[in-house]
Amino acid sequence: MTGRQHALGGDLAESGSVALIAGGTSGLGLATARRLADGGLFPVLLGRSPERGKLALEHLDGRGAFVPADVVDEHDVDVALDVAEQHGPLRVVVNCAGTAHAARTVGRDGPMPLRDFQVVIATDLVGTFNVTRLAAERMTRLDPVYGQRGVVINCASVAAYEGQIGQVAYAAAKAGVVGMTLPLARDLAGLRIRVVTVAPGLFETPLTLTAPTELREQLQSQVPHPRRFGQPSEFAALVEHIIANPMLNGETIRLDAALRLPTR
Repeated sequence: MTGRQHALGGDLAESGSVALIAGGTSGLGLATARRLADGGLFPVLLGRSPERGKLALEHLDGRGAFVPADVVDEHDVDVALDVAEQHGPLRVVVNCAGTAHAARTVGRDGPMPLRDFQVVIATDLVGTFNVTRLAAERMTRLDPVYGQRGVVINCASVAAYEGQIGQVAYAAAKAGVVGMTLPLARDLAGLRIRVVTVAPGLFETPLTLTAPTELREQLQSQVPHPRRFGQPSEFAALVEHIIANPMLNGETIRLDAALRLPTR
């Protein structure tokens, strides 16, 4: 077979496996979908925007499927899982869906609206758990391949460790993702399912690309080495390695070029 080889202690591509990628229509998720498709996996993209879904499939040259869904909606995720299973055994889940919010706990207009905090927690933390729990249950129905049934890879952020001013909701949500990584891995170990989290630093995404040049340069100057924004392809390369390396489990991996976020 041509292309890169994926493994769960062996060759996943040969098994015709499927990767469900929540938040797979742009940024880190889309780059991951492309890399996994290049390696022989079938990516199923989960996202809220049909327009972005269509564009993402064009970017993938039609290699994959898109399901419009909200990660916090149990029915939506079940439908996405049904679609994934139509294309092969679901062995890989990548949770990249998320949202951000910038506001101080108490600002000029008073306390942060509670709803704003709840929305970020719901999408970034509850949504990640929702997809993980429902996908893991589907994986339990599979026969193990090379001693494993599958792997779940979640996306946190370095803000989980060094949340900046105005990042209280985002930092709390991502810290929750980091905090549940080990217990998830322990919960699912007996089912032969691994759980690993990646905590990226500053990466080129649709959001950061729209930031003013001055702000981008300021942020970039804080990165020790290499002094630049990370590329989504570099995030995708780590995801690919996590899939291939069965000893990676229950861990959060910082992908940040030695960045430690300052107060602001």
